[in-house]
Formats: sequence, structure tokens, C-alpha cells
Amino acid sequence: QSWVARFASTMPSAYPRLLQPITLRGGAVLRNRALMGSMHTGLEEGEGWGHSLEKMGAFFAERARGGVGLMVTGGIAPNAAGRVAPFAATMASSSDARRHRTVTEMVHEVGGAKIAMQLLHAGRYAYQPSAVAPSAKKAPIGWFTPHALSSAQVEATIGDFAAAAALAQEAGYDGVEVMGSEGYLINQFLVTRTNHRSDAWGGSFANRMRLPVEIVRAVRGAVSADFILIFRLSMLDLVRDGSSWEEVVELAQAVEEAGATIINTGIGWHEARVPTIATSVPRG
Repeated sequence: QSWVARFASTMPSAYPRLLQPITLRGGAVLRNRALMGSMHTGLEEGEGWGHSLEKMGAFFAERARGGVGLMVTGGIAPNAAGRVAPFAATMASSSDARRHRTVTEMVHEVGGAKIAMQLLHAGRYAYQPSAVAPSAKKAPIGWFTPHALSSAQVEATIGDFAAAAALAQEAGYDGVEVMGSEGYLINQFLVTRTNHRSDAWGGSFANRMRLPVEIVRAVRGAVSADFILIFRLSMLDLVRDGSSWEEVVELAQAVEEAGATIINTGIGWHEARVPTIATSVPRG
């Protein structure tokens, strides 16, 4: 009996549909409703000269054996500027896609579970000198003052997300998660705390939410209809000048209309004074 089944059996009345299959928008079918959320495992960059991803594949294959329906990887940057740190993993070339086939093949050999790649642009949270953001405002937990993206660079970033999603599908992933929470680039565009722009990407909330909506729309157009598109939505920023509840709802409705399959929620920016993040990963 899988771990998911054992968990469900402890509280059958609380989760009566947990183990039932579900057909998602676009036609993808999950074997159950258990989703293993993203976590940074330290395995995303690979090992050795070839940056082998066998350990990452083994990690997710073991979780697939546990019975989960859908898993999300740790964050992978859609371009070099979006890396969390120098030499952090990207999905920006066919060679990146070929390396990740190791992961998807190991998961799919187990059978049953699907796997999505999280696309994460760090924005001003990048611990590298090429960090970019909506405005040149250093994060209280950051090392570098980011460069403010030009309008053309914003457009290029949208294209990079779409290209990364297409490469993830080429690599055999069943979907992607667009990271719009926890204070990373997309979240930085959404709020006046970090977005001081006066162009079409700043000012009103309609302008500030353009980036996530356009990213979701571009990703949807770059992949097949049954490719799962998750949007990670910040429900509660826990920082000053964050999103209001009305803005959270408006954004959720907009990304759904733009083509999101699933809305996954998170709370708390990394710079928030309220602790929300655990750094330990269970072994096995």
C-alpha cells in the first residue's frame, strides 16, 4: 500500500476524493489528487562534468512509488538572469532538455505519477551580480542591487518562460509550474513594495499583473493542450505594501482565463519577518 493510500486511510471522511482520479482542463489525467509541492533538493544542478541528474531522478522516482499523483521539481530558471545563484540550473537550451530526460524517464518508468518542472525567476532574490527586477531596489536579504528591466527585457523574459516550458515538454515533463509566489520576480512585479515603474508594467494593478498573465498566456501557447500549467499564487505576502485580497482574487481569475490548469498557493515572501519556510528535506 502506497504512502498516499495509508495517509488517506487514516482520515477517510476528511478526504473522500483524495485517491480518486481527476481529469484536468486540457485532458491530462492524474491518478489521484495528491500533489507533492516544489522544494529545493540541491540535486537540480547535477553531478560531475556532465551534470548528471540521476540522483534527482532517483529522488522523484521514489516519491512516485509513494503513490503521489503529481510532483513539482525545485525551481529551474528560464534564463541566466533568473538564476538564484551563479551556475544554478536553467532550462534554456536543448542540452538542458536532454539532461532532464534522465529525470522524467526514471519517474515514468515507475508509472502512475506525473511530474512538472517549476520555472522560477529569482528577480532581486538572485545571489549573483546580474540580478534583475522591476525596479532597482535591493532586497533586505539580498547581496546585490538588481538592474531594472527595460520594457524590451520584460518582453524577452516572457518569451524565455514560454521557451523554457516548451523545452520542459521536450524533456518529457508532464507540465510546468510558473513560480509567482514567495517574493520572486513575478511577485515583485505585482506589488508596489518592489514595483516603482511608471510604464505599462507598473502603476495600476492591471499593469502590475500584466507580467504573470502574459507569461501564462505565452506558456499556454508554446505547449500542447494537455500539458499541465500550474501557477503558484501568493495568497498572503506577509510584507508591507503586498497584494490585497481583492488583487489576489483578480490575479487568480486572470491567470485561469489565460490558460492555467491548476492554481497552487503559497504564503510569505522570503524576506518576511514571519517564518514560513523549512530548509530540511527528508532523506530516502
